[in-house]
Amino acid sequence: MSAHRKMPNASPSDGQTNKVRLDKWLWAARFFKTRNIAKQAIDTGKVRVGGMKTKASREISIGESLTIKQGYDEKHVIVTALSEQRRGATEAALLYNETEESMQRRQLAAEQRRVERASKVYSENRPTKKERRQIHKFKENHIK
Repeated sequence: MSAHRKMPNASPSDGQTNKVRLDKWLWAARFFKTRNIAKQAIDTGKVRVGGMKTKASREISIGESLTIKQGYDEKHVIVTALSEQRRGATEAALLYNETEESMQRRQLAAEQRRVERASKVYSENRPTKKERRQIHKFKENHIK
């Protein structure tokens, strides 16, 4: 590691009480690709702190509970460290712990979506590739 790289502001072991803006932490923890997207998610209620809707400028601290909705998934995480810098995914994963219940719920929901997709019958109203070719051929020969 080079000397100019800054370590996260606080970790569970150093006892500091530093705080970081919520949007900045979500970006650094790699939940969102940009701070602007993180801010939009917070403003639309997709991110909650302690079950309550909040603002992007809210400062969070170690030990707080966050609920983050992304697509079909909802994650419940506990903040374990703070950082204002975005780093690699392995370092970002050290900033939080997802609860066991949250992981199980997400896996169950993903499995249910997989089963639903597999059970849908797409060919009921939609022609097959062969049938589409026949339709196109018929139209070419009879519409001229």
